Amino acid sequence: MGEKKVVELLVSGGQATAGPPLGPALGPLGVNVLAVVNKINELTKDYSGMKVPVKVIVDPENKQFEIQVGTPTTSALITSELKIEKGSGAPNKDKVGNLTIEQVIRIAKIKKPELLSKTLKAAAKEILGTCVTMGVTVEGRDPREVIRDINEGKYDEIFARSEA
Repeated sequence: MGEKKVVELLVSGGQATAGPPLGPALGPLGVNVLAVVNKINELTKDYSGMKVPVKVIVDPENKQFEIQVGTPTTSALITSELKIEKGSGAPNKDKVGNLTIEQVIRIAKIKKPELLSKTLKAAAKEILGTCVTMGVTVEGRDPREVIRDINEGKYDEIFARSEA
């Protein structure tokens, strides 16, 4: 049994191609690059327009491959949710968008398996921290105020509904 080769890449959700970075990385391993590309696109189509971490595990002996898809970065999920290109260059004075607490919770649910957070509430606070650095308000307010509200139990009902 030969050693498997692992290729880790960042691809645009649903839009991987046989060109760089995929083609050159996979070509030497002898796998059917098009089959890999098609599989990646099928697995990442829900992340259209976002950069998604992908791991391609190849068995060079029989040319079989498996694909593991990570989740996009928190900032990619936030920009996608807001339908914007990128975060603010000056987050303290230029705000680029506003999320609802429900949107923050939705992003937190997607990211929670990768975060250190044990609870959805803790995960949401991590997402809010990213909102601060990106110049994104939440419920029209500074995300730090929203974190304080979460700590004080203001959104407990929404969290209880979301975890159900």
